Amino acid sequence: MKITVYTTVACPYCDMLMEYLDEKGFEYETKRVDESNEIREEMAQNSGGFLGVPFTCITQEDGTAEGVIGFDKNKLNSLLGIE
Repeated sequence: MKITVYTTVACPYCDMLMEYLDEKGFEYETKRVDESNEIREEMAQNSGGFLGVPFTCITQEDGTAEGVIGFDKNKLNSLLGIE
């Protein structure tokens, strides 16, 4: 499983999301949309045009990917297999 968190430098919800993933022991990659137009465009493509942060893309081993808008703990738990 690959987890990518799209974030900005001053996003408290992004910080809460990353702290939650750290607490649960998940590794993830962060991509700062405020540093690169390419990353912002990548996030927009993966999110169906959503431009707010945090946006998390979770890619399963079979290649299927799902996005989570905001810090939606219930959806994250479901996709990550956390009860």
